[in-house]
Amino acid sequence: MRNILQCVTKCVFLVLISMPASAKEPLVIASGIGRDAPQQPQAVIDEAGTVHLVYGAGNTVFYCQSRGAGAREAGTVWSKPVQAFQVPNQALGMRRGPRIAISKKSIVVTAIGGLKGKGRDGDVLAWRSSDDGATWEGPVHVNDTTDSAREGLHAMAAGDDGTVWCAWLDLRDKKTEVYISRSTDHGATWQLNICVYRSPDGSVCECCHPSVIVSGKAVHILFRNSLSGNRDMYVTTSTDGGGSFSKAVKLGLGTWELDACPMDGGMLTTGLKGEVVTVWRRDSNVYAATADGTPEQLLGTGQQPWVTSSASGPVIVWTTGRDGDLLLRSPGEDQPKTLARGARDAVICSGRNGNGPIVCCWESKRDGKSVVMAQILDAK
Repeated sequence: MRNILQCVTKCVFLVLISMPASAKEPLVIASGIGRDAPQQPQAVIDEAGTVHLVYGAGNTVFYCQSRGAGAREAGTVWSKPVQAFQVPNQALGMRRGPRIAISKKSIVVTAIGGLKGKGRDGDVLAWRSSDDGATWEGPVHVNDTTDSAREGLHAMAAGDDGTVWCAWLDLRDKKTEVYISRSTDHGATWQLNICVYRSPDGSVCECCHPSVIVSGKAVHILFRNSLSGNRDMYVTTSTDGGGSFSKAVKLGLGTWELDACPMDGGMLTTGLKGEVVTVWRRDSNVYAATADGTPEQLLGTGQQPWVTSSASGPVIVWTTGRDGDLLLRSPGEDQPKTLARGARDAVICSGRNGNGPIVCCWESKRDGKSVVMAQILDAK
């Protein structure tokens, strides 16, 4: 009987809802108010071109997907979002929220929550689905020291071999440090935590999310540091499967003297030649730079940038303000174009190795409600 019910649940779940929009129009994925307001969408695209999207609303993580044979179809038809699981006092807002990755055998989603909430406690918790999002197993703890992830900021990525990596801001030593853990069994268990970076000044930037990507055997982590009164971006890399990480390298030639946390962590990807491409904010501007000590490139005024790879190069989005115009910078273009008005916390993702569809997701407001939006972009 249980197997029959699971089968029925899965069949109902996979009924797709068609939306009357072309491939290049933004679509409303979810809407709500108060504790039902959808927040912090995150998306990933698997090898088949299916887009998997999660977001938080109150203490619930919702999941939906968009199937398609390629860039033309993916992102135009979405399943109805369904409740995946509950997270006690889920950390949401300002880049806090669930993260999603695809291993070879499962969809893995992480979120941070605790019994007390409001930053008084919090652990990185992981769930996984081995049946395309129909059912979820978990949670299991990622951080191995209780409540050390109470800042609520983390990132996750999977490699080509299916290994899943999670990085977060950790407070086990009463100061903010960057930690990482990996799962080699598709999110079922997580290994001993590794401290990636400790600032000699005590803490890294306390409220800027870290980012992580995996390229071949290399794991790259981007974070905002706090050194000598400056809040600049750094990258550290492991080439031995996470056993050790390189000395953290500062990005760009300029610096940001700031005695505060801008709550803006940036993102990274790998370029066409395997180089690490980063985007981040300094003062009121958004920059791009490779992690090799070369000068940064000014992209424009704004904040909260995100980047992914395409077959032609990096694709970058950012907003002009906390709730501002959503801008898109495509490969080969000197100026960005406007995707939407009144957007915040946009993310962008592409298929493995930059192939397939490119999808952008963000938060916005419509008719007095909070909404999560998604849009398919031209895949060049």
